[in-house]
Amino acid sequence: MKKLFIIAAVSLLAQGISAQTIDRSQKPKPGPAPVITVADPVIYKLSNGITVLVVENHKLPKISASYSIDAGPITEGSKAGVIGLMGSMLNEGTTTKTKAQFDEAVDQLGANVGAGAYGGSASALTRYFPQAFALLAESIRKPAFPAESFEKLKSQAITGLKASEKSAKAISERVVNALAYGKNHPNGEFETESSLNGITLDDVKTAYKKYITPSRGYLTFVGDIKPEAAKALAEKAFGDWRGTALTLPVLAKVANPAKTEVDIINVSNAVQSEITVVNLIDLPMSNPDYFPVLLANQILGGGSESRLFNNLREKHGFTYGAYSSTGSGRFQSKFLANAAVRNEKVDSAVVEFLREINTIRTTKVSADELQNAKNLFNGSFALGLENPARTAGFASNILINGLPKDFYRTYLQKVNAVTTDDILRVTKKYYNHDNTRIVIVGKSDAFTAGLTKAGFKTQIYDNYASPVKATEATTGPIAAPADVIKNYIKAIGGEEAIKKLTSLQQTGEMEMQGQKLAVTIKNMAPNLSSMEISMAGQTAMKQVYNGKTGYSMQMGQKAELTGDDLNEKKDDKGYGAQLYYATDGTKIESAGSAKVGTADAFKLTVTSPSGKKKTEYYDTKSGLLLKDESVTTKGGVEISQTTEYSNYKKVGDVLFPFTLTQSISTPQGAQEFAIAIKEIKVNPPLKAEDFN
Repeated sequence: MKKLFIIAAVSLLAQGISAQTIDRSQKPKPGPAPVITVADPVIYKLSNGITVLVVENHKLPKISASYSIDAGPITEGSKAGVIGLMGSMLNEGTTTKTKAQFDEAVDQLGANVGAGAYGGSASALTRYFPQAFALLAESIRKPAFPAESFEKLKSQAITGLKASEKSAKAISERVVNALAYGKNHPNGEFETESSLNGITLDDVKTAYKKYITPSRGYLTFVGDIKPEAAKALAEKAFGDWRGTALTLPVLAKVANPAKTEVDIINVSNAVQSEITVVNLIDLPMSNPDYFPVLLANQILGGGSESRLFNNLREKHGFTYGAYSSTGSGRFQSKFLANAAVRNEKVDSAVVEFLREINTIRTTKVSADELQNAKNLFNGSFALGLENPARTAGFASNILINGLPKDFYRTYLQKVNAVTTDDILRVTKKYYNHDNTRIVIVGKSDAFTAGLTKAGFKTQIYDNYASPVKATEATTGPIAAPADVIKNYIKAIGGEEAIKKLTSLQQTGEMEMQGQKLAVTIKNMAPNLSSMEISMAGQTAMKQVYNGKTGYSMQMGQKAELTGDDLNEKKDDKGYGAQLYYATDGTKIESAGSAKVGTADAFKLTVTSPSGKKKTEYYDTKSGLLLKDESVTTKGGVEISQTTEYSNYKKVGDVLFPFTLTQSISTPQGAQEFAIAIKEIKVNPPLKAEDFN
């Protein structure tokens, strides 16, 4: 007991002395950069040109191998998408195994094996690795290219494109590269439905013969394996392989804009707009500027402590996050800064983006900012060394980029040698301000006027980066809102025919994630409604309103309609509701005109009696409703909903749209659903009980 007391007393005394000697008002001085010890891999060269790298690590009984082909940027042209399809086909079975048999063989080993357009990888426990590695080689060297798999993958690729047609984020990812590099550059071209439809299985086989080859190949082993054993496996699996000799493409340099330009792509259903400030740079990893640029990017937009994040999110609340990135390598890459911003704040956000970029180009960063960035790199780099695969990647990176052998061993010394003068020098060189490109993808009506007022000249592009000429919205006269509604009522059958609609039942189907869903929509005067979506006879979603109250049910979870949802149902008069706009308190205003697809349309702002706003678009020629848009807020999240109406057909005395394309957009992304109406019954014998 006495011994324990003495130990406790000594401990308290030590704490007291420590408290007296540490000045907690001063930040502790950073220690020296960690000493990096990265072992050189054992390197072999096979006779067919494959470079084999072996990094031993016997801590765990596991081995991984990766094969990568250094083909450089590939130009696909009119066959854009063929390289991706070819890579996917390497996982669809071999000449000796169907896909199911191949996958079963992998599963039996408890391994991971996969191939793609630029190589493949395999990992397994040591005792099973030779078999897993043999399967990797088989998938790369002996693909079967089954026609049914090709058609399946091609269809999936086209479906994926269609699903993202109205996603501002997906469109932005496509057009930023296309506008920065040009659509004919390998880094700027993109898949389209047309290019995918034009790809044949022979095109895939041709791409395979040209690009899947031992030429410029790097085979890296990491883990519980001796170099001589790895070499023997490599020789057995790939030693007799022959293929096309690859050479790196020589690409012409692409110029940045002579003056800053703002490129706008309109996505009318977008809740947020994607803003990207981008310019092209040349920054090989061997360039002494590489390390200062890493730190400059960290300070500007590398994370939640960066200037862009603190300005656009913390200070102004424009976005959930704003970031930047700076590319590097043997070919031109991008500096870009981006954020998803509320539509009405786009003009202000653009000003703040340029302000931060200009500030870091013209004013030295503080010593504290630079040191904080260095500390982040010191910690994350040292932590990453715990992953043997990362150190193996260092070895091939050194060879591919022509770097000195000690590049990674001296990495942190170079990071910590960067000065504030270095940051100022490289930001002036690589981060453009007066000659940059700003790409904005979003609801242009909400921000174009603000950008013009702020002094920016804008250019309009479509969703595929083609310029759109600035023209008058319509060549015809602007119609009064009441006349637009009058023409619509006449176009669908007239007032008398619409008033005879006492009930309506529509049945159809929609497709979601490859599943066919049945849709049933019922309406009964004055404003009873129900919509049910079912799959395999089971109700997946249902919404019902009985004229006073209503509910929605999804996957068995029932919730009463309240607030805006309930008010919307109270206001709804069913099909042909426009007939009552003049008498039920609805307010309609002209909002000019716009294009809906290729059609010119009158644009009306419609405010319901309960105050709910939406925008309706009516064809200037036919008078028919083409589209409506609305925005609601649920749980603090803005939800934009757009419905397009097409394929009008006559049932009885009234025209109805038989195709409804609905898109729902939130800050997290967009989804689109097409409902194909199969049958419409006019005045079926519905009862009030049908809406309970």
